[in-house]
Amino acid sequence: MTLRAETRVRARALQLLYALEITGDTSTGAGASGVAELIGDVRLVRDDVEPLVREIRNSQPAIDRLAEAATDNWRLERVATIERNILRIAIFELLRNTAPAKVVIDEALWLAHRFAGQKAPAFINGVLDRIARDLGRL
Repeated sequence: MTLRAETRVRARALQLLYALEITGDTSTGAGASGVAELIGDVRLVRDDVEPLVREIRNSQPAIDRLAEAATDNWRLERVATIERNILRIAIFELLRNTAPAKVVIDEALWLAHRFAGQKAPAFINGVLDRIARDLGRL
């Protein structure tokens, strides 16, 4: 199965966001180099993934506020790292209106099925559906 270019960028952005959060790294450079080396595609990471991750991290306070408001009875730091970063990518895309909300949610669910736990897709779907509705995107 060949992944669409956008899906590949989202998956690599998730890997980079995860690595940065786990290591506590505040710059994307070293993490981006590591992801590029791991996947063997320096151009994709340099041109598409790293700029996306930088923008997400610059918008993270606003993104995290929206996520926390939509997660009833859950503090965002209690959400697993992978799920939290899937939400960040999707909320960023919802805010930027880069794709239809249903596409953004479907892509986030694909990431959840591929990288997260068994219960993650339902949780992520619920949170993103609420945010998309609150933003008037659904």
